[in-house]
Amino acid sequence: MELALEIGPTDVNYLMGRPGGRTFRLIDCREDDEWRICRLPDAVLVPTSRLGEMAPQVFTNTQEHLIIYCHHGMRSLRVAQWLRQHGFVNAQSMRGGIDAWADLVDPEMARY
Repeated sequence: MELALEIGPTDVNYLMGRPGGRTFRLIDCREDDEWRICRLPDAVLVPTSRLGEMAPQVFTNTQEHLIIYCHHGMRSLRVAQWLRQHGFVNAQSMRGGIDAWADLVDPEMARY
């Protein structure tokens, strides 16, 4: 069964809070200066500007569930589509990005 291209922040929060080992990997596709302001726990930084360069080292399992996020959800949507075009069938973009996460999940998070 193919996962939807987008996943909502509250669904990501639910997955993060489930007991046991994490069954997905969080990928932050923002740039380093944005990453320094705020980020989700255990996320891996893979800036969109370096995706082509970093992808072969970071993405090795085409079956892995990947949840990608950015500031508002546009870059992450493009990255998720790119990953799917390269065989990563379980890549998803977090709808609304970290800004929506701050609205819906963590109002205390630093914003920009």
